[in-house]
Amino acid sequence: MPDKAGYRHELYPYSGRDEFLQGTLGFIREALDEGEAVVVAVPQGKASLLRAEIPEDGAVRYVDTTDVAHHPGRLIGAWQEWIKEHASEGRPVRGIGESPWDEVRSRAEAEELRYHEWLLNKAFAHGPAWWLLCPYDTTGGNASLEEMVRCHPEIRADGHTSPCTDFDPRAPFDFAPLSHPCDPYEEFSFTSGDLPALRDKITSCAERLGLGGRKLRELHLAATEVATNSIRHGGGQGTLRTWSEEQRLVCEFRDSGYIADPLVGRVRPGPTQVGGRGLWLAHQMCDLVEIRSTPETGTVVRLHAELPR
Repeated sequence: MPDKAGYRHELYPYSGRDEFLQGTLGFIREALDEGEAVVVAVPQGKASLLRAEIPEDGAVRYVDTTDVAHHPGRLIGAWQEWIKEHASEGRPVRGIGESPWDEVRSRAEAEELRYHEWLLNKAFAHGPAWWLLCPYDTTGGNASLEEMVRCHPEIRADGHTSPCTDFDPRAPFDFAPLSHPCDPYEEFSFTSGDLPALRDKITSCAERLGLGGRKLRELHLAATEVATNSIRHGGGQGTLRTWSEEQRLVCEFRDSGYIADPLVGRVRPGPTQVGGRGLWLAHQMCDLVEIRSTPETGTVVRLHAELPR
């Protein structure tokens, strides 16, 4: 039974279908025996396997992860909503969350999914008490088991939970450094009054790569928000770099500002919240957003837009 005083985050390494079912079904049945609710957020194929054994009812809910599974920056907000719905019923809540590692579309997405696993610890450290089990298939995936262990304070084996001695509590912005920009890339320095020229630079690069229409308009909106943040909070100026990699257009923004909160943009802003709305909007508009910031090196924000195939 989860500790009512806080959040538990547990890794479940498994190998193949049978071990997946053994661990997850056991976790669900434990919860039901304790009178707890369960939220299941796993890829569709695995959700079908679980539904065949334990159908959805008032205590067990299978959520559709289609809109968030490949967007790590949206997942924490989704979990907050899912848990809030069940917690309002007055029952303790457990969750099962597995990312679609075998469907990851880029190295950057794989890294952000792993980073998301670490950030879950911070996001729910002071929130409602609940228990999240993260199945991870050791036969595939885009993150090694060693990397996943560093993200989870607890680990499950043979139906038993134990502390994870390799859990890494370091400051999260140091946890997952960004890859080097692909060469060649284009660079444009901007300041106040340069936003139209900045959008023109992005348009020129996007059109050469076949990106247009709604996707380009959404990228323009996200880029404007991020560049405005650089001007307001990054010393009045910034640098845009653009390049393509792994069938994506990447727009990178660098400035001298510092973002202290690694969860910025990942949680829906409240009605009275000041700041953070631009980065939240960027997560909604782009296929992937990467944010890294330190007092020594400043802030880097990368916006990814998938290119037409």
